[in-house]
Amino acid sequence: MPHADGTSMPRAAEARRPARASVAAFVPIVGLFFLWGVANNLNDILIKQFKNAFTLSDFQAGLVQSAFYLGYFLLAIPAGMCMRRFGFKSAILTGLLLYALGALLFYPAAATQTYAIFLAGLFVIASGLSFLETSANPLVTVLGSPDGGARRLNFAQSFNPLGSIAGVLIGRQFIFNGVEHTPDQLAAMTPAARHAYFASQALTVQAPYLVIAGVVIAFALLIALVRFPAYGEHIHEPAGPRADGARPFRRLLRNRRFLSAVAAQFFYVGAQVGVWSFLIRYTQGTLPGTPEKRAADYLMASLVLFTLGRFTGTALMRVVTPRGLLAAFAAVNVLLCALGVALPGYPGLYALVLASFFMSVMYPTIFALGVDGFGDSERKLGASLLVMAIIGGAVLTALMGAVSDAAGIARAMLVPLGCFVAVCVFALQPAGRKAV
Repeated sequence: MPHADGTSMPRAAEARRPARASVAAFVPIVGLFFLWGVANNLNDILIKQFKNAFTLSDFQAGLVQSAFYLGYFLLAIPAGMCMRRFGFKSAILTGLLLYALGALLFYPAAATQTYAIFLAGLFVIASGLSFLETSANPLVTVLGSPDGGARRLNFAQSFNPLGSIAGVLIGRQFIFNGVEHTPDQLAAMTPAARHAYFASQALTVQAPYLVIAGVVIAFALLIALVRFPAYGEHIHEPAGPRADGARPFRRLLRNRRFLSAVAAQFFYVGAQVGVWSFLIRYTQGTLPGTPEKRAADYLMASLVLFTLGRFTGTALMRVVTPRGLLAAFAAVNVLLCALGVALPGYPGLYALVLASFFMSVMYPTIFALGVDGFGDSERKLGASLLVMAIIGGAVLTALMGAVSDAAGIARAMLVPLGCFVAVCVFALQPAGRKAV
């Protein structure tokens, strides 16, 4: 690049400019991983709080996760199209604005005590997160040298469980107010007193979600002001006949190894979301009299173990194959869920908390095994389908709620038990030939 006097800018200075742009973009993008972790695990608090604010069955309370993960499922492909057509920044800004809009919907939902509006807000939040996850993961890999892409992504992903822990802390401190009434106590109240109680429980979510909306809008302004390096704006793919786009899809649908990975991901996400969503309910249902804040502490412990398990599992993969480690961890979780079913109370609760440690490696390991050996086109399409498989969190959490209503919260843990059996079967199948 020439100076005003016509001389050329030194090459070192020219190289520093994109490097500085990459760092400036990388820092706020890493913050996005934290933000969607907050939203994901606040849902576990909301399930309990909505049972306080509305007269809900466990099945109805489980619709919190159904609405949330349906947004992920339906918006995954539009998010990818937006990213490819308009670039990373546009997709991220769209996701942040949807996230903020969904959080703002909690204000009228609480004011009118309308559960359907809460569910709509959660759907909109998840729609925004679908844009963020679809964009942020590949963007991190290109913000810097190509050989450091995997390292940067692992670093960014470490902020996600920290956001999950923050979400539970926010819910525990600012949503749970410590006021709980049994069904008998509610029945003894006058209609006016009962209405006042339900209204007060619904209003506890207003302030936290308004603050979250403000933080997300601030992030959107920051992203809008940050200049992305040119290679961080778009994914460039070679042009080709439109008919070629259908060929990778057909090849994926004929690949049994890949389809089994999609199924395993569906069951894993259903198990993870189901255990975390109903852990507070399990605690209070099998240990009557446990305060909700105390029950939330067990969820917090689960997330801490999940974080530790992620680092431990990564280290173990240096000496154990990913497929072998996945099989062993899934088998342990089958046993732990069986204890949750057979020994309700402290033994079952401790077993379910410990299960989070062994869940930690499952999502990325299934993902990596599912796309292993694929070419570029199949890998991109396969990755999108594996992300869509998180709809298991919507379907199987609702199923757990239905089982809990019919047979009790302890027996509802049969659902994640079956899910971990499916993950174990996937891990034990022969690796087969590399995909082409």
